[in-house]
Amino acid sequence: MTDTKQPARVRFAPSPTGRTHLGSGRTALYNYLLARQTGGQFILRIEDTDQKRYVESAEEELMEGLRWLGMEWDEGPDVGGNYGPYRQTERREIYAKYARQLVENGHAYYCFCSHDEEKEIDTEKHARQQHRDICPDRDVDLAEADQKIKSGAEHVIRFRMSHEGNITVTDAVRGDITVENSTLDDTILVKSDGLPVYHLAVVIDDHLMKITHAIRTSEWLPTFPLHGHLYAAFDWEQPTWIHPSIFLKPDGKGKMSKRDSEALLAAGKPIFLSDFGKFGYLPEAVVNWAALIGWSYDDKTEEFSMAELIEKFSVEKLNPAPAALNFTKLDHFNGVYIRSLDVVDLAARMKPFFEKAGYDVSDNEKLIQVAAALQVRLGNLTEVPEKGGFFFVEDVHPEAEALIGKKMDAVSALALAKRIEKLVRELPDFSMDSANQPFRDLAAEMETKVGNVFGFLRDSIAAQKVSPPIFETMEIVGREKVMERIKHGIELLETLQ
Repeated sequence: MTDTKQPARVRFAPSPTGRTHLGSGRTALYNYLLARQTGGQFILRIEDTDQKRYVESAEEELMEGLRWLGMEWDEGPDVGGNYGPYRQTERREIYAKYARQLVENGHAYYCFCSHDEEKEIDTEKHARQQHRDICPDRDVDLAEADQKIKSGAEHVIRFRMSHEGNITVTDAVRGDITVENSTLDDTILVKSDGLPVYHLAVVIDDHLMKITHAIRTSEWLPTFPLHGHLYAAFDWEQPTWIHPSIFLKPDGKGKMSKRDSEALLAAGKPIFLSDFGKFGYLPEAVVNWAALIGWSYDDKTEEFSMAELIEKFSVEKLNPAPAALNFTKLDHFNGVYIRSLDVVDLAARMKPFFEKAGYDVSDNEKLIQVAAALQVRLGNLTEVPEKGGFFFVEDVHPEAEALIGKKMDAVSALALAKRIEKLVRELPDFSMDSANQPFRDLAAEMETKVGNVFGFLRDSIAAQKVSPPIFETMEIVGREKVMERIKHGIELLETLQ
């Protein structure tokens, strides 16, 4: 069991080597929930020591993605804090100090094997043995190694892994994990450019930043024992380790790959944080969905606001089993949260989608009316232009044949349309109470279905088969524009005579 009574200091520590994946977003979310639940601190740390794969725009994108989801950090490269710097490339001297300490204490050593020299080592032998068994530098005297370094010899620093015994590390989700030391290699801790690898930097940073709980995906489990060895070498207390499940493809068959992500994106299903908003998803829905990919509160509750997640989240209820991405569930949540929004808020969120489609939605009062009309009919904000664009254009262009009702011909449809035009002109208003019954009476008089009456109104006013309730639609469009569109519908039917 994890101790969550005391304020937790947690970190989200991404590498800016590409776009921020939903999996990283979920890791950040779990960290954030634990920090807020316990009154602790949520820290953003940029692990940018892999300079060969560094992507300049990645850091900004990940920050925007986290903030879009509703997460703010208490310490980080852009907000500061008492334990900085918060970019690893700015902590080089700190790592050098502790790496040297490991060397002097005999837990690490300088390795001068160049890449070319390692190639010359018998490949079959290299495949059979760990680096410690083939490196001639493992037992070189420190004074001799220092002299080689002074002379300019290129080198790395490797951990001196024990040949004997085992190590047990504890994960809050999976329990104790015991690994024989004989299966572990002399891992590089500091590269030839002087920058540490992740394994050394993360241990030093977590200790110096007083991290109490380290939440990271189960992909790090293979190197978990090495981190345990490093903590023991420094004689430092370890944080509570928490490794949530990995993501599987939507069909549950295998781990998500780059190709799978690209295929989902092409199908309108985003996997990177910066894409969800563009694809019409609300951050509230994504947060709810992501939290449940590998965690559950009970066997029946599924809808959680961020505040409710902060209250109810617990490490003990994380499921270590790999979790498939269920986009149907995301779509469900998105509809739920769209329907729960204040209509003014919904209008503001709809506006960019109308504008991107080329509609002028500068009339804010009208936009709010449209939001109210569409709200219960939306599952995704990308549907907004298609379902509501007709409210913001001067003219619509229905097909003449679409104006002919079921079991009607052009002649009877025209006759009905003219009677509808007269009735609409004489209506005192477009409310359900005053307009509904007269239209039904007209259908009975013309010996046709009520659906044909409302169908002509809908097709002539909206030029589409699906729209908000017709009286609500007519009120938003306005009497003058409604009459224009009905008359245009009549003209189209006249062309079929």
